[in-house]
Amino acid sequence: MELFTKAKSGIKWNSVSQFGRQAIQIISTIIYTRYITPQDFGLMSMAMVIIGFLNVFRDLGTSSAIIQQQEINEELLSSVFWYNIFFGVTVTLIIYLCSSFFSHFYNETRLENIFQILSLTFFISSLGIAHQSILEKSLRFDLLAKLELLATFTGSGVGVVMSINNFGVMSLVFQAIVTTSVSSFFLFTFSQWKPKLTFHTNEMKKISRFSLNLTGYSIFNYAVRNADNLLIGKYLGAQQLGYYNLAYRILLYPIQSITAVISRVMFPVFSKLQDDIVLFRQTYLKMVKTIAFITFPMMLGLMAVSKYFVFSFFGKEWEPVILLLLIFSPIALIQSIDATTGIIFQAMGRSDWLFRWGIATGILALLSFTIGLQWGITGVAISYLFATMIWTYPGFAIPFRLVKLTVKELVSNIRNSIVFSAIMSSIVFASSKIFYLSEFVTINLFFLIVVGSLTYIAINFFYNKEELKTFLMALK
Repeated sequence: MELFTKAKSGIKWNSVSQFGRQAIQIISTIIYTRYITPQDFGLMSMAMVIIGFLNVFRDLGTSSAIIQQQEINEELLSSVFWYNIFFGVTVTLIIYLCSSFFSHFYNETRLENIFQILSLTFFISSLGIAHQSILEKSLRFDLLAKLELLATFTGSGVGVVMSINNFGVMSLVFQAIVTTSVSSFFLFTFSQWKPKLTFHTNEMKKISRFSLNLTGYSIFNYAVRNADNLLIGKYLGAQQLGYYNLAYRILLYPIQSITAVISRVMFPVFSKLQDDIVLFRQTYLKMVKTIAFITFPMMLGLMAVSKYFVFSFFGKEWEPVILLLLIFSPIALIQSIDATTGIIFQAMGRSDWLFRWGIATGILALLSFTIGLQWGITGVAISYLFATMIWTYPGFAIPFRLVKLTVKELVSNIRNSIVFSAIMSSIVFASSKIFYLSEFVTINLFFLIVVGSLTYIAINFFYNKEELKTFLMALK
C-alpha cells in the first residue's frame, strides 16, 4: 500500500531527525555540564515548568485536529493559522507581564529576565504551527527532518558558544530562542502552503470538540507531570531539582527518541485507518513490538551500568543521579509503550476519553509526588514508580476497547523483549562485578555496553530470529 510506503519513509526521516537532534542535545548537554552549574540547570528547569505548561496552550489542539480530519479545506487551514498567531501574541504578553510574579514565586530574582526572553518563543513558534501540521498530515517527514536538524544544530551551537564564554543559564535560554526562530522561519518559508487573509468561525467550530478535549488532556497531563519539578524547586531548591531534572531527561530519552519517532509518523497513518479496525489493530501491535525490542534492553541495560554512565558523561559531582536512574528506568520502560495509547484515542476521535483518563492518572500522580516529597528527590521518584505501576493495566485496557484489543495480546506480543532484556541486564550487571578493566570509568562503560549488545543480539539470534531480522532491516 502507498500509505505504508510513505509511513516507512516517514519513520526513516523522522528517525534521522530525532536521533540527530538527540545526538546534538546529548553532546551539548555534556558540554553544558562542564561550564554550567547544577544551580543554573535548576533555574532553567524552574522556568521551563511554567513555559512548558503554557506551551500546551500553543495551538489548543488544532494541529492534531488537522491531522485527524479525513478532509481539510483552505478556509480551515487559514483560520487555524490566524488563530494560532493571535494566541501566540497573547501568551507572549501574559508571560512578559507576569515574569515578576513567577520570579517571586520561586524566590529567584534572576528568573524575571529569563521569563521575559523566553516569552518570545510563543509568538515565534505560532508562525509555523499550521505549516508543520500540514507537512505531517501529508507525511512529508523528509522536509521536516532537514528543517528540524538545522534548527537544533544552530540553537545548540549558539548555546554551547555562550556557555564556554561564561553566559551561564542564558546559554540555555538563547538556545531555546534560536532553535524556535530557525524552525518557524524555515517552516513558513519552505512550506508550499501560504495562509490567506481570512478567518471562518464555523470552520473552527467543526474541530472544536476534538481539539478542546485534547487540549484539556494536554494541560492537565503537563501540569501533573511537571508538578514534581514545581514542588522540588519550591521546597528542595535549585540544586536538588538540577539532579532530578537531569535524571528525568534521561528517562524521557527512549520515549522521545524511539516512541515519539514512530508515533509521530503513525498518528496520521492510524487516522486514515480509523475505519479498518482489523488493520489498525495489526499495525498497532507491530509498532509496539518494534518499540519494545529497542527500548526494553536500553532501559534495563541502563540500570546495570548507571554508575559508569553518570561518572563517564557527567562527572562525580552528579552522583545523586545514579540512584534516580535506577528508579526511573522501569518507569521509562513502561512509558515507552504506554505513550503509544494516545494515538488510539486521537486517531479514533475519542479525545474525550483521553481527557478523562488524564484526570484520573493525574490525580494519582499528584498524590504520589506530595507523599514522596518528605523523603526528598528519591522519595518523589519512588512514589512516582508506584503510581505508574498502579495505572499501567487500565492505561492499556481502556483505549484497547476502541480497537477490540486485549492487554493479554499486548503482553504476548512483547514477551520476548521483556525476558531477553532481563537476561541481558543480569549478565551485564554480573560482568560489572566480575570484570574491572581500568581506572577510567569510560573504558568499563564501553566494555559493558559491548557485552550487553552482543548478549542481546545472540539471544535474539537463537530464539527470536524473525524479530532480529526485522530490526536489522529497519536499521538498514
